[in-house]
Amino acid sequence: MSAITITRNNFQEEVMESDKPVLLDFWASWCTPCKMVSPIIDEIAKERPDIKVCKVNVEEQQELASAFQVMSIPALMVMQNGEIVNEMVGARPKSRILSMLEN
Repeated sequence: MSAITITRNNFQEEVMESDKPVLLDFWASWCTPCKMVSPIIDEIAKERPDIKVCKVNVEEQQELASAFQVMSIPALMVMQNGEIVNEMVGARPKSRILSMLEN
């Protein structure tokens, strides 16, 4: 499965109502660290059917970025049952991102 692009229109259904843990990647096209993390996020989306992987473009979805108080990108968050259970800011290796999913 590939990462799902999140907008304010599908956020409720895809993230808040998800029966799986959700890995949210807040990013922007001009962000070099985001470009480093993006292929890792895509790999995780393909390899882990047990989680939902979603991407939020902070330039296009400023309302969501603000609601999550995203100040620096890339910002990664894991949500379960509509609540943030883990978060991390900055480019990290795949192993570190995967460790966020282990609760």
